[in-house]
Amino acid sequence: MRRIFLPITTGIAVCFVALALPSSVRAEGDTAKVYKTNCVLCHSADGSGDSSSGKALKAKDLRSPEVQGKTDEELAEFIGKGKGKMPAFGQKLSADAIKSLVAYIRELPKKK
Repeated sequence: MRRIFLPITTGIAVCFVALALPSSVRAEGDTAKVYKTNCVLCHSADGSGDSSSGKALKAKDLRSPEVQGKTDEELAEFIGKGKGKMPAFGQKLSADAIKSLVAYIRELPKKK
């Protein structure tokens, strides 16, 4: 009987830990979800910044030569520390998640 309870107890513990993690930590495994959660409101799903919030805040088109011409380090700094009206995400996202977002932003012009 004891052998049956050990796998069940372990499974329950794993599920509890996964559910207890903040949603931002769980989302970091999927960059598209991180982008959707943190960036789409202003930058739109396609990166254009054509959302109503993006237009009101004059959000940059992430596909533009201006943004794409920035170095990865510059983009990571903008995401981490914020710039202008863009909030800082350095406390919310890990360095790896920010690096993944930079790679995701690099792919946006290819999806046009």
